[in-house]
Amino acid sequence: MLGNSRIRTDLALEATESFAEKDTELRGVEIHEDYNEEKDIRTTIVKITTENGAKAMGRPQGNYITIEAPDLSASDEDYHREISEEIAKHLHRLINLDRETSVLVVGLGNQGITADSLGPLVIDNLRMTRHIIREYGLKSNGKEILHQVSGIIPGVMAQTGMETSEIIQGVTAETKPDVVIAVDALAARSVRRLNRTVQITDTGIHPGSGVGNHRNGLTEENLQVKVIGIGVPTVVDAATIVHDSMAHLLDTLEEQEQKEFLEEMISPNLYSMFVTPKDVDETVKYLSFTISEGLNLAFS
Repeated sequence: MLGNSRIRTDLALEATESFAEKDTELRGVEIHEDYNEEKDIRTTIVKITTENGAKAMGRPQGNYITIEAPDLSASDEDYHREISEEIAKHLHRLINLDRETSVLVVGLGNQGITADSLGPLVIDNLRMTRHIIREYGLKSNGKEILHQVSGIIPGVMAQTGMETSEIIQGVTAETKPDVVIAVDALAARSVRRLNRTVQITDTGIHPGSGVGNHRNGLTEENLQVKVIGIGVPTVVDAATIVHDSMAHLLDTLEEQEQKEFLEEMISPNLYSMFVTPKDVDETVKYLSFTISEGLNLAFS
């Protein structure tokens, strides 16, 4: 369907759903789903195992973990704690934390734009330990293993005149972390996933890709170090809202009729317009704290 093909999404889970809608088999892609009824948390792991699967999905080979939590945008501290623990659990699976590890956390985004401020806010809530360990050693903390955590907010190209990847390449070359974790705001295909979904991937991240700003990616290939991407969709393509509002009508039309109808009804300008909930300022604060606590739990 035209509407689905042009609407952008950063979520691998939504890409698999588009194939399911077309009843198309996805070879080279494994999908495992788990639902915790008590906590109301659904976790889906999409694993792209072959080059053909990567080509079909339009994403690199690797693991894409999606945590869906309907109450994630609510101010329930206990519920957010459970999500933080879920994030920490998956980070343990993706990163070998049985030994002392040096971690660089990158807060991507523009702090001056609320819907894009998730990454910088996560850095604000993160417990940094690299400088303490370098100064006083592990004994000062009374722990046998303490991971060295450092963080940076590189800003955006309009603020610095530099690609984010250029800045992070310089920092990683100097500080030599074992792993880089990049946190960014994402774009979703579904309105119901806005501010209610966390995606974790071991394939890195491409800043701005969800809204059409194609910047050089933060990947293992570029940085020569393992890169984990963490993101939450905070914006949705405006065309999605129009498309979803006409969903019942579209179901009554044949595929070619759907295509012609959408071409006529959805203005091309809508594909470059992005919408976010009105309470995004409060919600992003909750989300940033949840992710930073997940990181703090994983590395403490």
